[in-house]
Amino acid sequence: LTENMPKPLLEVAGESILDRICDKVEKVSEVNEIIIVSNHKFIDQFEDWAINYKGKKVTVLDDGTTSNENRMGAVRDILFAIDQLAIDEDIMVLAGDNLFDFNLDEFVAFYDEKKTDCITTHIIDDIDRIKRTGVAVLDDNFKVLSFEEKPELPKSNHAVPPFYIYRKNTLPLIKSFVEDGNNGDAPGMLISWLLKKVMIHAYTSDGNRYDIGTLASYNEVQTIFNK
Repeated sequence: LTENMPKPLLEVAGESILDRICDKVEKVSEVNEIIIVSNHKFIDQFEDWAINYKGKKVTVLDDGTTSNENRMGAVRDILFAIDQLAIDEDIMVLAGDNLFDFNLDEFVAFYDEKKTDCITTHIIDDIDRIKRTGVAVLDDNFKVLSFEEKPELPKSNHAVPPFYIYRKNTLPLIKSFVEDGNNGDAPGMLISWLLKKVMIHAYTSDGNRYDIGTLASYNEVQTIFNK
């Protein structure tokens, strides 16, 4: 799907995925900087995009990787950004190849209310689909009781897309997760690990989420957004 262009810069109905995500980020007054972590292959394309971006401050980081064999993975890229920029404040993490319907300012308002790390969930009743994603079990106050990545026997219909808010106090734990030899390419595994150490709540949205991982899913999203 993306041999010559990174997925976030693919166009969906005339606007790049990244622009669509940033349109939502712009509505969150608490966000003071957008940080993009790229592999070395696509760094020039992201820097060109950033030069023309007219919104919040954008910083593009090159993690130096050149192939699937030596790539850092999602969690290590989060840690890379934290270390490179000496980040010492709350962070919102959004996957660059996912589109979503919900409003990020509502997610942040939920986070402000709960004052814990937060994930997002949406309902998927199709058993085959939910087996391909992370699944959370919540209590009546939206506290996360358990989380499993791609379970064979899902314990709920709460699917967990890769959108998170981590408190400042959690950032050193992300470093510990990586240094302990855990899977640096699985943000869901980080959630499972953090649950043993901190409280996490889940903002549950009624909106759809579109994971653009294959040509088929990209074409499907084009059809939906062109309506």
